[in-house]
Amino acid sequence: MKVPKYILLVMILVIMIFPLIWMFRVSLMPANITANLGSLFVSKYTLLSYYELFTSSNMLMYLFNSILVGIIVTVGNIFFCFMAGYAFSRYHFLGKNLWFYSIILVLMIPAHIVIIPLYLLIHKLGFYDTYWALILPFLVSPIGIFLVKQYIDTLPSSIEEAARMDGAGELKILLKIVMPLCRPVLAVLAIQVFMTNWNSFLFPLILTSSESVRTLPVGLALYQGYQAIDWPHLMAGSSLAVIPILVVFLFFQRQIVSGITAGAIKQ
Repeated sequence: MKVPKYILLVMILVIMIFPLIWMFRVSLMPANITANLGSLFVSKYTLLSYYELFTSSNMLMYLFNSILVGIIVTVGNIFFCFMAGYAFSRYHFLGKNLWFYSIILVLMIPAHIVIIPLYLLIHKLGFYDTYWALILPFLVSPIGIFLVKQYIDTLPSSIEEAARMDGAGELKILLKIVMPLCRPVLAVLAIQVFMTNWNSFLFPLILTSSESVRTLPVGLALYQGYQAIDWPHLMAGSSLAVIPILVVFLFFQRQIVSGITAGAIKQ
């Protein structure tokens, strides 16, 4: 009975991975070849599309902007969401439940509703068309605070109490004891934030106007408009956008699995 299951899984794998293979293959085809199924196997391989992509456009700058913004936003979310999640989990303060419920309510609001208020706020602060417009509004996420808080709730507080009895300060406990224990959920948060920010199109399009701070998804969309249906160059740019996501996922896949299964056992 296992053979039909394996055959079915292989068929599903082929269906899912074929568009990715098609994208990489078209990006390696000469520009004068029609991108169809027949030419997919007979056309030559060339890196000319990648070379021309960097020499005839600002794609390298777009790639740098996406990497820079993605890393800063990811690090900011890890730091701020961890701090806020720990405070909600371990400390008691006035209005704690109200503040936490307000964070949960934010998750119910579609992100596109805040486009106009965010645009006006960024303009009034003088951050429009700067890196600040792409970084500051996204340095902390409600889902990140919720995930970290729920994960820390499953950790026994006796570890922290033992550290306090040994004379450890709050900052040392936070950074040396609790944070290492939260690596699985922080890895999940980092992957989610980086992928969301890397693929973000609407907010960078609205909050920027110059090429100097334009990110890769926006650059690819406008490049498509300039070049009509230049498939090899477009697929080369799309491949550049996909490769970092694949690398990050492969690097963190073990942490993601451990983060998903960590909450399966009740402490």
